[in-house]
Amino acid sequence: MTSAGRVALVTGASEGIGRASALELAKAGAAVALCARNQEKLNALGEEIRATGGSALCVVIDVSDEEQIKGGVKAVIAHFGKIDVLVNNAGINHDRLLMRMKRSDWDSVLNTNLTSAYLCAQQVVGSMLKQRWGRIINISSVFGQMGQAGQANYASSKAGLIGLTMALAREFASRNITANAVAPGFIDTRMTAAMPEEFKQNALQLIPLGRVGKPEDVAHAVCFLASEEASYITGHVLNVNGGLLMG
Repeated sequence: MTSAGRVALVTGASEGIGRASALELAKAGAAVALCARNQEKLNALGEEIRATGGSALCVVIDVSDEEQIKGGVKAVIAHFGKIDVLVNNAGINHDRLLMRMKRSDWDSVLNTNLTSAYLCAQQVVGSMLKQRWGRIINISSVFGQMGQAGQANYASSKAGLIGLTMALAREFASRNITANAVAPGFIDTRMTAAMPEEFKQNALQLIPLGRVGKPEDVAHAVCFLASEEASYITGHVLNVNGGLLMG
């Protein structure tokens, strides 16, 4: 798989799945715009990519802020001239049982995980339309497919990403722009590390492959969907969950 000559924008690129995806895309030949809130982590990742001959631009963006998204996308296009691939990866969780969930918990998760994906897609699709080529990849979750107690906000946001993916796939297919989602299961990231140990052990027993996934497992799926080899795939949800959810 190759992404030579392509420009990819990855949100939430400072760590976890976003970081791994940015590294894989750079390895495949894409120039990568690294977007997140942490300047120090972005700079370190940018240097890592450049040290291996890749091209990277670090742009500090809080995706819950529409104006920062607009300004960041403009900066990326001004630097690289275009955006071919968008990876909507940025996400947060504020887990609470529904009876205890504050409106602010709901709003912040929906804004960061779902609304930001709509805003980012809206800003980058103009560049894709001009070149009649594009890849939109939304990072959903197995919990957006099967639900999870204590995660009404998170599960809703990730299920919403799947609906958004399918809508965009139908809207832009005639312009050779595909939209797909990747739905990770339990992946070894800072977010899953914060879960109670008993919960993680119980979940592990439900995974047929018998292990927690790595960020690289998801990144490989992202890299494939960003490639020319995935040109006839759109509106699809690619499960990367070790068999936790099938069908």
